[in-house]
Amino acid sequence: MSRLQAMLRFGFTHLEGWLDRAFGAAWNPLANLGALGFFFYWIVAATGIYIYAFFDTSTTEAFRSVEALTHVQWYFGGIMRSLHRYASDGMVLVLVLHAVRELAFDRYRGARWFSWLTGVPILWLVILSGITGYWLVWDQLAQYIAERSTEWLDWLPIFGEPIARNFLSTERLSDRFFTLLVFLHIAIPLILLLVLWIHLQRVSRPKINPPRGLAFGTFASLMVLSLVKPALSHGPADLAAVPAVLHFDWFYLGAYPFLDLFSAGEVWGAGVTLTVIMAALPWLPPLRRAPAAEVDLANCNGCRRCADDCPFNAITMGPRTDGRPFEQQAVVRPSLCVSCGICAGACPTSTPFRRASALVPGIDLPHLPLREVRTRMEQASAALAGPRPHVLIIGCDHGLKAARLASESVGVLDLPCIGMLPPSFLDYAISRALADGVMLMGCREGECHARLGVEWTEGRLAGTRDPHLRRRVPRERIETVWAAPVDERNVAARLARFRGKLAALPASSAATRSIVGSRAS
Repeated sequence: MSRLQAMLRFGFTHLEGWLDRAFGAAWNPLANLGALGFFFYWIVAATGIYIYAFFDTSTTEAFRSVEALTHVQWYFGGIMRSLHRYASDGMVLVLVLHAVRELAFDRYRGARWFSWLTGVPILWLVILSGITGYWLVWDQLAQYIAERSTEWLDWLPIFGEPIARNFLSTERLSDRFFTLLVFLHIAIPLILLLVLWIHLQRVSRPKINPPRGLAFGTFASLMVLSLVKPALSHGPADLAAVPAVLHFDWFYLGAYPFLDLFSAGEVWGAGVTLTVIMAALPWLPPLRRAPAAEVDLANCNGCRRCADDCPFNAITMGPRTDGRPFEQQAVVRPSLCVSCGICAGACPTSTPFRRASALVPGIDLPHLPLREVRTRMEQASAALAGPRPHVLIIGCDHGLKAARLASESVGVLDLPCIGMLPPSFLDYAISRALADGVMLMGCREGECHARLGVEWTEGRLAGTRDPHLRRRVPRERIETVWAAPVDERNVAARLARFRGKLAALPASSAATRSIVGSRAS
C-alpha cells in the first residue's frame, strides 16, 4: 500500500504543480474536487427538474418525450439534457479523483476514517442515480441496461418472481414500472444529498463551493461540450430485438460488460468484495496516531480560538469544571483529533517570552509541547556557525522537508503543521536575534495536510486572524513558502534570494547587541 501511495502521490504532486502554474493555486481543479462535486450536483439537479417537466413516464411516450426535448427544443431542452449528462459524468470523475487523492496523501485513516467510510456509499449512490437515469430514456441502451440489471438482481433470492420477465415482451411492461423508476431517480439523489451532509459533519468549514472563476470556467466547458457533442439517444427500445451497437457512458456503465462475461453471482461477489475493501481501508493497517491535544485549565480562559481554528471539529466548548471565573473551557474529543497542533498555535497564552512561569498554554500537544518547540528553536539557532545572514526555517512534516535545506547558516525546525506555530514565536526569534530572518515553509497552497494550517498562518501574519503577528515585527525578515517535496529546487532558489535580501538590510538592534556581546565575551 505504501508503494502505491508513493506512486500516486508523486503523480498528483507533479500534476497539481502544473495546474497551479496554469490556473493559479486558488483555481486548481485538483484542490477543489469536493467543491466541484457539489457544483456538478446542483447542475444535475437544476437540469433534471427542467427535463422532468417535459418527460412522459409511460412506456410508449418516454422515448418520444426525450426525443422531442432533444431535437424539437434543441436550443434549450437539448442543451439542458446534455448539461445533465456531462455534469453527471463530471461528478463521477471528481468523486473518484477525490477518493484517490485522499488515499495518495494518506488522508483517510485515523480521525479521518469517518469521512472516508461515508464516502463509499456516496460513490455507489451517484452511479445508481446515473443508471436509473439512462434507464428512463427507454432507448436501445436503456433496454440493454434493463435486461442486464434485472438478470443481475434476480440472482438475489428476494423477489417473489423474476423481475426480468417484465422485459420479455412489451405487453408485460407496465407504466407503473416506469413510475417506480422515476421515483427512484428522484429519491436516490435526495438520499445522496443527505449522505453528503453526513459526510461533512466532522469537517470544519468544508469547501462546498468552488471559486467563482473555476465554477464559471467549468460551466463554460460543459456548455461548449453540450453544443459540440450533444447527448443523443439510441434507437427506440424493441423488446423483440437484441441491441446490436451500443455507445456506452463508461463513467456509469463500465461494469455492464462484466455482466456479459461473468455470471451474476461472480459480479455480485466482486462488487461486495470491492466495497468491503474500500470501506476497510482506514484500518488496513490502522494509522499510528500521535496523542491528542490536551487542555490545561489553569491557562484556559474559554476564548474558543482553538475551537474556531480546529479543522476537524475536534474541539468544542463546554461548561467550566474547575470553578475558575470563566464561563467555558475547551474540550478535546480525542477520536477526532489529528494532532496537527493548530489549536496550540491559536491559543493566546502560547507565548515563548514567558520566563517567570513555565511555557504551558491553555491547549498543547503532549508529544511536542510548545516549550519543547522553543527549546528546539534556540538549539537550532545556537548551532548556526556559518556566514551571516542566518536563517531559521520552520517547516512542516508533510511538505518539503526543511532538513534538506539545512547548512551552517540555515537552521531548521519541523512541526506537525505550520499552523501550530504561534506568531509570537516569530517575534521571539527575531527580537532575540535567534536568526536574521525566518522562513515559514508549509504544504503547497491548497494541499495542506491539516486542511487549514496554511490559510490560518497567512491570516495570522496579515493580522486578519487572532492571534496575529505584532506590528513591531519587521515583515521583511519573514518569508513564507508553501511547497511540495518536489519543489526543492525552487525553494532553494527562494531561500538564496531571501538571504540576499536579508544581507542588504541593516542589522536589527537585537542582532547588533548579540554580535557585540559575542565579541566582548
